[in-house]
Amino acid sequence: MSRIGKKPIALPQGVSVTYRERQVHLKGPKGEHVFPVPQPVDVKVSDGKIEVLADYVNDKAARCMMGTVRSVLQNMVTGVSEGFIKRLQLVGVGYRASVQGKNLELLLGYSKPVNVTLPESVSVEMEGQTLIVLSCHDNVLLGQTAARIRSYRPPEPYQGKGILYENERIRRKAGKAGKK
Repeated sequence: MSRIGKKPIALPQGVSVTYRERQVHLKGPKGEHVFPVPQPVDVKVSDGKIEVLADYVNDKAARCMMGTVRSVLQNMVTGVSEGFIKRLQLVGVGYRASVQGKNLELLLGYSKPVNVTLPESVSVEMEGQTLIVLSCHDNVLLGQTAARIRSYRPPEPYQGKGILYENERIRRKAGKAGKK
């Protein structure tokens, strides 16, 4: 049985939820979400909380999906009420970034700067020239955007240069051993 799936999701102040035609509509101060509920589970909205329901006895697929649906809904509630933040740090000589509207320009040691167009709901701020702060109400979109930016110069283990998530530690490797 899913222990996580049984827990109700408390709705914070300012978040409204409607459930109709197997779709959960969430609206809050940071944005809006629509989530189609998969077939084996059902959702009940009442008294400032969301509950995920399933047939435990007869349906194994419903038991499996219950925790997943509850976690996705919890992330959506957190996103529309508080939002999510990811920080990327540029490590390397001459690596820096700048923002022009919805475009992020990265200088990563290539012959030309890399221009990244950000999705509409993702906002970007710079702290200095080497720390990129991305924020969004959609955790999945934010993670995909951060991974796409990171893919232009992933961290490498020999010198430790690249685009890192904040507080990420790169396991360093020893270089080539010389002949004796």
